[in-house]
Amino acid sequence: MASAAGQEERSRVLVIGGTGYIGRFIVAASAREGHPTSILVRDPGPAYPAKAAVLQGFRDTGVTLIKGDLYNHESLVAAIKSADVVISAVGYALLPDQTRIISAIKEAGNVKRFLPSEYGNDVDHVHAVEPAKSVFAVKARIRRAIEAEGIPYTYVSSNFFAGRFLPSLGQAGVTGLPTDKVTIFGDGNVKAIFAAEEDVATYTIKAVDDQRTLNKILYLRPPNNTLSHNELVSLWEKKVGKTCERVYIPEDEVLKKIQESPVPQNIALSISHSVWVKGDHTNFEIDPSFGVEATELYPDVKYITVDEYLNKFI
Repeated sequence: MASAAGQEERSRVLVIGGTGYIGRFIVAASAREGHPTSILVRDPGPAYPAKAAVLQGFRDTGVTLIKGDLYNHESLVAAIKSADVVISAVGYALLPDQTRIISAIKEAGNVKRFLPSEYGNDVDHVHAVEPAKSVFAVKARIRRAIEAEGIPYTYVSSNFFAGRFLPSLGQAGVTGLPTDKVTIFGDGNVKAIFAAEEDVATYTIKAVDDQRTLNKILYLRPPNNTLSHNELVSLWEKKVGKTCERVYIPEDEVLKKIQESPVPQNIALSISHSVWVKGDHTNFEIDPSFGVEATELYPDVKYITVDEYLNKFI
């Protein structure tokens, strides 16, 4: 489909994990941006009403459902043969099994770009403790496997999902917004980066046909969404006209908390430690040899700011 701007035909996109948390946004963005879009589904007519409604919503926007399974090689190869770009949005339990997608892409032989399931910290620039360390290591292994097979790729490092971290004002292991006090890891001055899920999806889809993102990491670093925990709390206080007591947790206590917490809380805590204490979102420069920044590449995208996002909760 050629656009008015005379762009080349848009790539056919296959999303694996399209009914998942970030996958739904990616499928919607792909269809909205005019890509012939399909998703891999085990069951096109699931009995589960919520999932059936999601799939019907996809159909309504022109998305094709392809019956297939990550664990059925033939069906995976057949699905991949119908696409130019494969985007994985599988959940963290399935991250290691993306080797199956890599094998199927190699056999299909037609894929112009593969985007594995990432959408968080850049796993090649982390100083995480367990259990986040192991989760990040799995993603790094998938990167190395893609590179070893010579598959063209883009890795998307979108940092914190706004929908996961802003409803608790960036507090780990806490649900809901603070009413009187807020828990802050470290000194609260380390900066983190937030991106709304719909913006993560939009930038991801913008990248699939962009030569500037080929074999690069696409970083989302929206300038207005790069805030320290102290700045985030101050922004909220200003909105609600109320001051919260700030409880600072030193690193040794954070580490103890991680070790004593059950799964999956320990994963969330260790990711927060990586970001809020170690600064893993912002403690390195993007070198043009390996990365590009989304808001610089696509200045036309009007992203949702943290300030705007927090207005939902007032």
